[in-house]
Amino acid sequence: MNLAPASVMDYRELARAKLPRQLFDYIDGGAYTESTMRANVSDLRSIHLRQRILRDVSDIDLGAEVLGEKLSLPVVLGPVGLVGMFARRGEVLAAKAAEQEGIRFCESTVSICSIEEVKAATNVPFWFQLYVMRDRGYAEDLIRRAKDAGCSVLVLTVDLAVVGARYRDTRNGMMDTISLGKKIRRGWDILSHLGWVTDVAMRGKPLTFGNLESAVPTAQSPAGFKDWIDGQFDPSVTWDDLAWVRKHWPGKVILKGILDVADARRAVDVGADGIVVSNHGGRQLDDVRSTAAALPPIAEAVGDRLEVLVDGGVRSGLDVVKMLSLGAKACLLGRAWTYAVAGGGQEGVAHAIRIIREEMQVAMALTGKQRLSELGPDVLDR
Repeated sequence: MNLAPASVMDYRELARAKLPRQLFDYIDGGAYTESTMRANVSDLRSIHLRQRILRDVSDIDLGAEVLGEKLSLPVVLGPVGLVGMFARRGEVLAAKAAEQEGIRFCESTVSICSIEEVKAATNVPFWFQLYVMRDRGYAEDLIRRAKDAGCSVLVLTVDLAVVGARYRDTRNGMMDTISLGKKIRRGWDILSHLGWVTDVAMRGKPLTFGNLESAVPTAQSPAGFKDWIDGQFDPSVTWDDLAWVRKHWPGKVILKGILDVADARRAVDVGADGIVVSNHGGRQLDDVRSTAAALPPIAEAVGDRLEVLVDGGVRSGLDVVKMLSLGAKACLLGRAWTYAVAGGGQEGVAHAIRIIREEMQVAMALTGKQRLSELGPDVLDR
């Protein structure tokens, strides 16, 4: 990298150049026509900040306490699957960058690097994301492994009763058996990115699902992974199953995938420590509300009883300030850090976090605020 990217989204173009198209589309794409994915970004962009002048902003503090943990920024690297396919041992790189910059990393159930590998490479606790699977015994084993690794927060994804139709992945054959023609095109796509082949495919082995391979050996190919998803993601899960999670996990639990006020209130009733207002980055049910639109009524309804986090469309420090002003306690990044690790490795992720930090500093100063606790609706120009 000759010149450091000026914005987080500059890493998107680096990722596009480095990755085979099928992998870039996996990061970049959403469900169906991708209207919700686009709305996550456009709705945030349509919200304007209220510039204020002649206020003392000489001592801005971006530090936050999220679920009892002190962070240098109200930002978490949210769970993303398959990251070790985008950069050599990608989850480890991201976790180390998060530690370096004083924030948290959340390991996905479907990571390439295992919980234990991330633990061995880091010195601070990280979070773990879990799906409630049909095989409760294996889910219990994942919870035990997360506890043994010292993970501090369990992020329970609750919006995957079934998998949304992601048409880019279907066209690219990412999650299914494919025709000979598609195999040829996919092979050419890979071979035309020799840097990725050398750095990730060859030097980044094993490219298997580190948290799944011991119990699900058939999940080590796209078609096998899809079969595992279809067989293990449990559409019969209900609110009553959260008691099972609490029985096995003694620490903080947050529910990721809340878009409705009634569901947020139910999360309070079942004893969740927090929620993530999320539409899965527009990768599940298309044509639902953006998270920027869903957040304010949810924060107003339950924000005084549990911690409200949010993801979806956050691409800059200004977006973080907007989300906090709409009622969130912190933001989970998804695509933003995934583009960065694909485009620039560990330093790319660390640099992206620093960009967000600097953008937040400017936004706080020019809206006349010194503390995150001062952010609220008055910061937004309505």
